Amino acid sequence: MTFKIDILIIYADADNQPNDHGKQWVTEFKRFLELMLIQVLGEKPNILLKSEHDSIAASDMKEVGTLIPIISPAFIESGECLDTLEEFYNTVNTEHQRVFKVIKKPLTIEEQPTKLRDLIGFNLYNINLDSGEATDYEDFFSLEAEQDFWMKMVDLAYDIHEGLILLKQKDSGAGIKPIFSRRSIYLAETGHDLTIQRNIIKRELQRHGYKVLPDRNLPQNINELKDEIKKDVEESSLSIHLIGSSYGEIPGGSDRSIVDIQNQIASEKSSTLKDKSEFSRLIWISPKLQNASEKQLAFIESVKRDLSSIEGAEILQTPLEDFKNIVREELIEIGIDKKLNRRETGNVEQNGKANVYLLYDKTDEKEAAPLKKFINGSGYNVLIPSFKGELLNLRQHHIANLRDFDAAIVFQNNVNDQWVRMKLLDLLKAPGFGRRKPIQGKAIMSNKDKQMDWSSYKNHNIMVIDGTGKDALNDVKIFLEDIKV
Repeated sequence: MTFKIDILIIYADADNQPNDHGKQWVTEFKRFLELMLIQVLGEKPNILLKSEHDSIAASDMKEVGTLIPIISPAFIESGECLDTLEEFYNTVNTEHQRVFKVIKKPLTIEEQPTKLRDLIGFNLYNINLDSGEATDYEDFFSLEAEQDFWMKMVDLAYDIHEGLILLKQKDSGAGIKPIFSRRSIYLAETGHDLTIQRNIIKRELQRHGYKVLPDRNLPQNINELKDEIKKDVEESSLSIHLIGSSYGEIPGGSDRSIVDIQNQIASEKSSTLKDKSEFSRLIWISPKLQNASEKQLAFIESVKRDLSSIEGAEILQTPLEDFKNIVREELIEIGIDKKLNRRETGNVEQNGKANVYLLYDKTDEKEAAPLKKFINGSGYNVLIPSFKGELLNLRQHHIANLRDFDAAIVFQNNVNDQWVRMKLLDLLKAPGFGRRKPIQGKAIMSNKDKQMDWSSYKNHNIMVIDGTGKDALNDVKIFLEDIKV
């Protein structure tokens, strides 16, 4: 590291008084943070404590890499603490994030120092669920602290790590080679029920070297909020949206939640791009929605059904661990080497035949066999789903088919209508997976006696074939004849 003082922690004396066990909160915080940073940085950082009555020369302030103010009512009332904070901002270049506010006692944004209001805070207090009272963690190594406090400390450690890397890169002038040219990822804010899950994914992204946005508190004003989200989304090559049971915070002047607004803005960016590979989206919906409100369930249903809201997006309703694996794959897919997980296209060039992707579920494999035989016998390559292997491998196979097909038929026999909708959405977002040729045809073939009204899909150039009719195969033949090699 290039600083004499890697981290300076400033605090009010009242926040470091011994508790009933003789432990001092700020001193214990420093010790715990040091242990975390050794794991993250691979070396022991130089951390200095400064109470409100300790002095530090201006020349020494220039040698400080990162500042951590321990915010509390006592800190706000301390003129010395506020002066030190002001001196740091006046002395050093804060172009890169160098200040990380730790909140020891609950404070509203308005109560916090002006320069700190936009910064994301690390709330390191415990809320009693019965009384609503905020209390200190008396033992940082207790089971209670492990479940909540530790997670926030890990987040803080990784954010400090990111900040120090940027500072080191700036000072050296050499720079650290980014994983891809636009290394920002928009990790959308979530409802309160997914805060921990979002932080887990945030740390995963940071470990891969990505800049995670938003990196500041979002404004409360609706117009400023939208402007901030648009700016961050424009900077990003990938957006990730986590949707759970909570509808999320609704900003003033709006009837829609921040979760909803972020999804809409990312969708708008995707829809305006000619090259869909420039920006991709992952939407994760929690499989456990027992406690979701009617409003949230309606929002989730609209996300699934509204074709415009998920253009260029991929929706997954899987366990979080599976989703994390998919995020890792997406990182490779968009940045490290696009050829790693890409099956070579070119079946058409190899044998002069066009590719028809026949999408069906494993439960319909037997019923789909005659259709597969008919398409193959008509002179086309038939691409089919894979049902064996890990989820990640199955998804890679599916995406490869979405890149390679010239035309596609979604086949329904036993599966429900929702399954068909999801496969149609996959076809609509196929351009976002790096296709290099136009889609020549899309069709639904349903063997259901009672079929839903698919007419709305005709607006998306999707042909509907009644599989129960005597002319079904003739309709398939007509569909295939429009495919050019």
